[in-house]
Amino acid sequence: MSQNGYIIITAKRKSASPTMADGVERMDNESIKPEKMFTLKKWNAVAMWSWDVECDTCAICRVQVMDACLRCQAESKRDFYGKQDCVVVWGECNHSFHYCCMSLWVKQNNRCPLCQQEWSIQRMGK
Repeated sequence: MSQNGYIIITAKRKSASPTMADGVERMDNESIKPEKMFTLKKWNAVAMWSWDVECDTCAICRVQVMDACLRCQAESKRDFYGKQDCVVVWGECNHSFHYCCMSLWVKQNNRCPLCQQEWSIQRMGK
């Protein structure tokens, strides 16, 4: 027992074999192979992703841009595969909207609804 009342325990790890000391297995005189700590039996990877957009909601109809807009939902517009077809359009300002919503907006005001820059299409797609 030490002076402050704590018990000090010291222990030395015994080697399993004379050729193995401190977790290192000696195979030849020069080569050293570390002992395996564990073996990985199963691994489940999880990933997250998001669209490269500044805002993922259409500011005109307030529906997420990757879903069909309100107009397409109401008219039940469907593409060849039976999915609701509503194309997304990105402006030079990197704001995204449904093409249906933006085409109606541009008829009245040729500016982005969010930043008021003059509207010009950067790209279109899903």
